[in-house]
Amino acid sequence: SVVGPSGGPAAVAARFPEPQVTFGTPAFEPGRTGFTTNEELGAIVHGLARSAAIGEHSSEVTVIPLGASQAGAPIEALAFTRPVPPGSVAGIAISAATAPRRPTVVVLAAQHGDEPAGTEALIVLAQELAAGRLPGVLDRVDVVLLPRANPDGAAAFRREAADGSDINRDHLLLHTPEARAIAELMASFAPLVVLDLHEYPVGGAFTAKFGGVQRFDALLQYAMTGNLAPFVTKAAEEWFRQPLLASLRKAGLSVDWYATASADPADRTLSMGSVAPQVGRNAVGLRNAVSLLVETRGGGLGRVDLKRRVQAHLVAATTVLASAAGHADDLTKLRQFVDRETIAFACQGQVVIEAAPTPSEYGYTVIDPSSGEIRRLTVAWESALQLRTLKSRSRPCGYWLAPGQTEAVRRLRLLGVEVRQIDELGELRAEGYREIGREAVAGGPAANAGAAMRLKVQTQPALLDVAAGGFYVSLEQPLAHLAVAALEPEAPASFAANGVITDLASEARILVRPQIRTTAVP
Repeated sequence: SVVGPSGGPAAVAARFPEPQVTFGTPAFEPGRTGFTTNEELGAIVHGLARSAAIGEHSSEVTVIPLGASQAGAPIEALAFTRPVPPGSVAGIAISAATAPRRPTVVVLAAQHGDEPAGTEALIVLAQELAAGRLPGVLDRVDVVLLPRANPDGAAAFRREAADGSDINRDHLLLHTPEARAIAELMASFAPLVVLDLHEYPVGGAFTAKFGGVQRFDALLQYAMTGNLAPFVTKAAEEWFRQPLLASLRKAGLSVDWYATASADPADRTLSMGSVAPQVGRNAVGLRNAVSLLVETRGGGLGRVDLKRRVQAHLVAATTVLASAAGHADDLTKLRQFVDRETIAFACQGQVVIEAAPTPSEYGYTVIDPSSGEIRRLTVAWESALQLRTLKSRSRPCGYWLAPGQTEAVRRLRLLGVEVRQIDELGELRAEGYREIGREAVAGGPAANAGAAMRLKVQTQPALLDVAAGGFYVSLEQPLAHLAVAALEPEAPASFAANGVITDLASEARILVRPQIRTTAVP
């Protein structure tokens, strides 16, 4: 049969015509065979920050340094921000110095270094914002773009960071400087909406299992993990996914739910991504933000269909920004409500320790690899739209950490979780943990690509005589569910199972509000 540009049949390639658009990024320069380099990206980001003057009201365009990668490459975001005008909010007079921050949207790309289309799309989006061509967005929200979260992976065109870590699985343990950079961005800007751009692999094991080639230009997902606020999920679906479906289809781009296949050749199940809390989109959801994932059809394709992939990301990103601008007031009210609700949940009810998707069936479509025709399949489907609780416990008021657990405190603070230090001797009614087993889990949230440990524990009543210098992590705070994911030893990426907390005897669940004096850890 006739061979198309992807190395497959021309009938398959015909399903993905090149859009009639022009993009001004280095990757699209005549004769270019690679993608925008780290050096080129840095020059573009700094150049845009120097040149922008936007809309009727001036906006600041600022480079946000977030540290360096493992190989020393800068990790930088570009912020388009505007102060709230002086006046009043809810009847309270404010000045420019005391004005609250406007709703912020963060868009990031290239956590995986071999997924280049998101970076190219964010360069184009930054150019559009800097030129004032999206004034309806910047009149309502601030925008922060992180075009390349994994510069070392991009330089080597490999998925992982320099040490072999998957950055997108490190958003709780924060082993890597790349994940810490993203955590700093989230803690600093407290975004109400986050969009994470990726590319999914084409062909290979999927085609061998299902007898077809992936047909969708874009796959969509939002945060789906235990302890998510239902109203945030509802907002993600109604205010964002539904407009995304409409915009992508209007642009002639095919779209469906995000789904992955396992490496087992005999397993013909599709799963709606990981529901573990350490995955990027889920960790963001536990910050009470609308957290969205867009994956374009690009993994393993090199430069094939690059313009179409970038166009899909650009349509998705501009749609998310428009939706956020249109719902700016609603998003602010939603965050305030969910934060208050999360705080009020402390000391009562149940908290999810681990959840799993629900087995079901789904009608999925693929492209016949020979004829290019659309084939419809019914597949086994692990649905994350409805999670099964595998393990839960009563929700404590907070957690105690022994004085020596300073590394755990440091990482909690990097996440934005408030930790207080105990200033005096006292007694706390608590539950301690006793280990009853552990097992290695391949591909888990370890610092490298190897196995992680999972713990099994029993709780036991305890009356703690706490000394000054220990720490208290209250669940009466908006990021309580991030704290739960880190501090419950049986959670999928817990600090105790991964050596951040060095001894189970050094943490405990606190069952009543402490009556001893504490101060915030600086």
